[in-house]
Amino acid sequence: MNIDFEKTQGLVPVIIQDVQTLEVLMLGYMNLEAWEKTLAEGKVTFFSRSKNRLWTKGEESGNFLFVKETHIDCDNDTILIKASPVGPTCHTGSRSCFKTNYNQNFIFELEQIIKDRYDHPSEESYVNKLRSKGLNKIAQKVGEEGVETVIAALNETDADFVNESSDLVFHLLVLLKEKGNTLADIGLNLEGRHKK
Repeated sequence: MNIDFEKTQGLVPVIIQDVQTLEVLMLGYMNLEAWEKTLAEGKVTFFSRSKNRLWTKGEESGNFLFVKETHIDCDNDTILIKASPVGPTCHTGSRSCFKTNYNQNFIFELEQIIKDRYDHPSEESYVNKLRSKGLNKIAQKVGEEGVETVIAALNETDADFVNESSDLVFHLLVLLKEKGNTLADIGLNLEGRHKK
């Protein structure tokens, strides 16, 4: 990746985005040294204009930003980093420096919670109990929740419909995990269909 640090007097803006939720977490600046350190260590390092030195996000708080993807814009003078944050990103204790509505992307977090239940089974976990019954039972639950969603849409309150729809989406996420698929697979498939 050829970043044009000269165009912007040695510093380029860096947008940090949550790799799971796609929420924009913060904006910082990097010089070449900060960029190289970020790539080498896998943790976001900025050039702090106020401290006039390299600054690894989380070096004091422990709230690191672990690099998952990097992208350069079309003019080669802005970096987008998709990162996995540890703790809040903002120095105020907020998840994002922009105070955006995190819950709008909770479905992606829920997908990760389900993955965590698979990776670290617990007897108390509903996901673990459902998983222990096998693929057929998980698929059956999706079917049951689908029927209940239709019934709620036709005959019940909006709150009932939202509750049943939530049950359907949750069980579908479990089925996706059981089959080894993700929301990204669904998104890519839908995007591909839309382009046709």
